[in-house]
Amino acid sequence: MMKISTKGRYGLTIMIALAKGGEQKPLSLKKIAQMYNLSEHYLEQLIAPLRNGGLVKSVRGAYGGYKLGRKAEEITAGDIIRLLEGPLVVVEGDNCDEVTKRKLWDKIQSAVDQVLDSTTLKDLAEDDDTGYMFYI
Repeated sequence: MMKISTKGRYGLTIMIALAKGGEQKPLSLKKIAQMYNLSEHYLEQLIAPLRNGGLVKSVRGAYGGYKLGRKAEEITAGDIIRLLEGPLVVVEGDNCDEVTKRKLWDKIQSAVDQVLDSTTLKDLAEDDDTGYMFYI
């Protein structure tokens, strides 16, 4: 089992909101929090690692906020999730022998990594028509 915490889910939400804004004016965290009915305070905690990781940049001033640090097609879901969550590891079950278990879980881990690393932020922004609830 692999579970992505609220850090990862809300981080993806921030990034999707910024990607949908494109090259338009920056978005404030307050606006993103209102758009998705999330805690602005919690989003403030997530924006620092996203900024430090180069995925977002801040724009100062009365109409400031945040914009993507790179083009949406250059940022993957894996970049965002790993930055906020650390390495993702599939948790092994206890009902298989060791050799079978290792081979199976290695394949599952590889598949998860492949999906995360081939899904761009642009893909997520274009597919996100459900409001907030999306799954990886």
